[in-house]
Amino acid sequence: MARTPANRQRLASAPSEGSLGAVPRRQTGRLSDTVVTYLVDRIVGGAYPPDSALPIEAVLCEEFGVSRTVVRESVKVLEEKGLVRAAPGRGTRVREQQDWNLLDPIVLEARLRHDRTLTTLDQLVSVRIALEAEMAADAAGRITDLELAQLEEQVTALREALDDPVRYAEEDAAFHEMIMRASGNLLGQAIIRSVHGKARLSRLYTGHSTRDGLTMSLGEHVAILELLRHRDADGAARAMREHIARAWASRRPTPQP
Repeated sequence: MARTPANRQRLASAPSEGSLGAVPRRQTGRLSDTVVTYLVDRIVGGAYPPDSALPIEAVLCEEFGVSRTVVRESVKVLEEKGLVRAAPGRGTRVREQQDWNLLDPIVLEARLRHDRTLTTLDQLVSVRIALEAEMAADAAGRITDLELAQLEEQVTALREALDDPVRYAEEDAAFHEMIMRASGNLLGQAIIRSVHGKARLSRLYTGHSTRDGLTMSLGEHVAILELLRHRDADGAARAMREHIARAWASRRPTPQP
């Protein structure tokens, strides 16, 4: 089936809204990528609840203006993400949430987009606290003089960004990245990059920073640096844990009803 202007219009229609904004419109790549994005959003958003059946191929072909081949490719991708399963005689059924691959970028984006109760963000922060505290402790025993010098320079960059919340957020992320790299925990670093990178796209996660809040944050970064300098693993872990928890508590919005 050719990708006509009418087909493109159907693919781009009726996006859902949330803390990340509308469903991303994928203008490049395969048609199935766009279909997958919309179907993931509907599953995660509850339009297709667990154990419900996806619409049959003919309905999806008509709705998205694509061929059966594209629909089949899309459903296969949903299966790979743990969202659906083929049930003989019952069609393609949505799986329970515990079966979903929540670290998949598209699934995580959809979870954050529909996170009106902030449950996903709260859980994400808990993961950050656990992993980054452990990595701070590891870094205390491994960090080199060169890496300490680089962290000192990064603290200076944070101080210079106190009047620019957007720049401060970037410098803040770089500071944490340096500590994770110094820890040598490549898996932990990859997990944090994945979940935190997506979370930072959410307005509910980033919140609104004040200069007083950023000044407090700067002091916490300085304290973490000094604990690393003194090779205090327990202290660095505790300071990192408290820093991430306090920062989230200070900007966490009131959940939507």
